[in-house]
Order: sequence, then C-alpha cells, then structure tokens
Amino acid sequence: MADSPRSAERLRRLHGLTDVALSHLELEQLLPALVERAEEILGVAECSIVLGKDATDDAPRSVPLLVGGEVIGALVIGSRSSPEPYDGATELAHLVADRIAAAVEHNRLYESERAARVRLEHVQAITDAALAHLEIDELLEVLLPRIRTILGADTCAVLLLDEDRQELVARAAVGIEEEVEQGVRIPLGRGFAGRVAAEGRPVILDDVDHADVLNPILREKGIKSLLGIPLVVRGDVMGVLHVGSLTPRTFTDEDTELLQFVAERVAVAIERARLHEEVVLLDQLKLNFVAIASHELRTPAASVYGVLATLAHRGDELPPATREQLIRVGYEHGERLRRLIEQLLDLSRLDSHAISVEPRPLVLHSVLTEIADAAIPADTPLEIDVASHVAVVADPLVLDRVLSNVLINAVRYGEPPIVVAAEQRDRHIRIAVEDHGPGVPEELQTRLFERFARGDAARGSGLGLAIARAYARAHGGDLVYSPGDHGARFELIVPR
Repeated sequence: MADSPRSAERLRRLHGLTDVALSHLELEQLLPALVERAEEILGVAECSIVLGKDATDDAPRSVPLLVGGEVIGALVIGSRSSPEPYDGATELAHLVADRIAAAVEHNRLYESERAARVRLEHVQAITDAALAHLEIDELLEVLLPRIRTILGADTCAVLLLDEDRQELVARAAVGIEEEVEQGVRIPLGRGFAGRVAAEGRPVILDDVDHADVLNPILREKGIKSLLGIPLVVRGDVMGVLHVGSLTPRTFTDEDTELLQFVAERVAVAIERARLHEEVVLLDQLKLNFVAIASHELRTPAASVYGVLATLAHRGDELPPATREQLIRVGYEHGERLRRLIEQLLDLSRLDSHAISVEPRPLVLHSVLTEIADAAIPADTPLEIDVASHVAVVADPLVLDRVLSNVLINAVRYGEPPIVVAAEQRDRHIRIAVEDHGPGVPEELQTRLFERFARGDAARGSGLGLAIARAYARAHGGDLVYSPGDHGARFELIVPR
C-alpha cells in the first residue's frame, strides 16, 4: 500500500507526458518538455532523447523509442558518461519511452501535414497569379518571389528560349537580377541552364564551384547549389526555371517534385501570356495595316482619278502634248496602284495560308536569268554567278516573288553591278543577291522585313521584303539580310 500514492503520482505524471505528446509543439520545443516530464516520472536527475535508428548503440543505459516496431531513437537515462543507478523501473521506463515515441511520431505527422498544407497554399497562390496576370513581365515579377519562398531558396530565375538563335535568354530574376540586367544568353546544351533545356529534365548542382557553369554571374553572386527545371508546353521546352542557394544545399526529390509542379503552372501561364500579347499585337497590326494601306492606296488612286477627271471634262481643250503627259502620269500611278493591290492580295493569301507551294525540279541559272530579265532594266549591269548545271527543287512562283522584290530593291537603292550567286550548303541552296551600293541604313536593319517599313528616301510601299520573306518561309526556307562586302546582300535559303 505504501507504493500506491507513489504509483498514483507516477501515473498522473505519465498522463501529463501524454498531454505533452499530444500538444502541437515544434520539435525543438517538444523534446525539452518531454525530457523534463520523463525526469519527473522516473525520478532521475538527468535523461535525454536521442533520435535516429542507431541511437541505442552507444548509450549504456537507454530504452528504445519504437514506432510500428522500428527504432526511431532512444531515451537515455542518466548522463552518457556516468549513468545513474536506476532500480526496478524498467517497465515504467518503457511506458515513458512509448509515449515519447508516440509524441515524436505525432509531431512528425503534424509537421508533415502542416508543410504539405503550406506548400499547397503556395502552389494555389502560384496558380492564382498565373490566372490573374496576362503580361509576361508582370506575371514573372509576381511569380518568382513566391517560387523562391516556396523552395526556401535565395535566388530564382526564368530564362526563355530564343528559337531562332537557339539560346536561352534571361527574362526575369530575383536575388540574381544581374542575369536580366546584363542580358545573359546561354547556348542550348551548354552550361547549367543549357543542359536543363537540351535534356528536358531536372538538373541539380550540389556544388556550383566545381561544376560546369557557363554563366559567371552564378559564381560571382556566391551561389553554392542550384536546381533547374525545364519549362515545357505541349512537349516542347520553352525555357528554364531555376532556384539557387547561397549556402551548400542538397536539393531533395521532394524539392524537385515541388519545383516541377510549380514549373508546369509557370509554363502554362507564360504560354497564355504570350498568346495574349500576340493577340494584342495582331489587333494593333491590323489597325496599323488598315490605316497605312488606306493611305498608300489613296495617293495613286487620287492621282489616277485626277488625271481621268481632267481628261473627261477638259480633254478636248488640252494640247496633244499635255494630254499625252497626263495619260503617262495616269498610267504610272495606275501601275503603282496595281502593284500595291497585288501586294496586298499576296499578304492576304499568305496570312490565311492560302498559298499553295508546288516545288518541281528547275535549272537554277535559267530561272534566275528569266526572273532578272523581267525585274530589272536591260541596261543594268548584272552578273549571274551560277553554274549552268546546278538544279533546285523549288516553286518557280516563290523564287520569282522573292528574288524579283530583292532585285528591284537592288536597282532602286543600290548601285551596279548586281551579282546573283548560289551555293549548296547545310542541305540548303542559298541564293544571294548583292549590289555595290551603300547598303541598308543601320537604323532600318532591325525592322527591314516589317510591313510598311521604309527608309526616309524609299519610294516603294514598304511591303516588298515582308512579302518576299513570307513567301520564303511558306516554302520552308527564309530570307535574310547581311551587310555585304560592297553593299546590301540578301540571301534566299531554300531547303534542298
């Protein structure tokens, strides 16, 4: 009976330990509270809790903490260096250890559930932002700080793929803003981001200092570890999302899975923003096109109408020379009007993909001679540097539409002689037209193939090169400009 009050007190304290076990304390707060209660229950001056499967190996007086039959740690009674004598309370020690193990497991489950909930809230915030913003820059400005927070990272950046140059271009960044400020470009397949995009899979660099990193800013900023995920839409890589840590960090499978989950939403959001921007741009282009086309049509139409009105009302009163001059002016403006309408129809067919490309075998020298004879005056010095046996499989209409526009420009804005040359390279036939004039003004080169783009001294509609490039691309090739050794040099690329 003497032990009853003592047993009742220990049982009360054991229930108190259970209360602590069920409380939602942080692990750092929970363990000291459990140790304090364990010392009270067991009546010892010191005990400790050690977590880990091997916790009992080097503890001379310990009771294992078991969850589902597996060791997750140990309750060590007394100090490790000098265990206290402890008589006859093995069963009580095991009861205490069981409750401590339950408390630790309960805490782990709670922390895991809370972390999952927090991450789900973050991902929902990413989704909300992706749906709320339609401008790419505004979208990324909102998303990147959230992504950095979700991953507990120090830096976050998005690089988007420039398909023409096969390079990744830094578009937005937090913690490493220099990537965007300095216009960083990473060739596809090279360096960290280039590998992520080329391989289309996550890449982790645990030690940036000893890794193949092309971008020097990553080391300059002191980034130690990196995790990169490809941005994929409909199976195509459109860019790379990466996060970095300023301290060495081992990114886990859970980190990778979470960033992939986020990257899927980011990629869809960027694609949606791009489509929105394209629609806005298309609407603006349509408005500009109508306005400019109307203006371009109005001038020759007004001239033709004026000539015809004069001839209709006063033709009999005019001297023959005047009538002849008016007819010539009317014809010239009528021809200009015809060409402009034909160009506008060409653009309409190209925009609606109504052009039917029908390649067939052609002797290149003969075709180029025929196009040149029709496009430029007979007295213009011209050299066709193409062997007579060279053949190409191409649509003659496409060749005519492209090369006649380029040749007319060479006559108008360049200087003779005009040289037309061709060579086979990279599984393509490349037909170059080069003149010996001053070349295209530098300020015009970036918009040379835009519709209605003209220099100050231009006399045409500004549609010729836009149409020429559109025809070249409809044929699966391209039309490019590069300053030549002597003047302007245009190159038509035709797939072999």
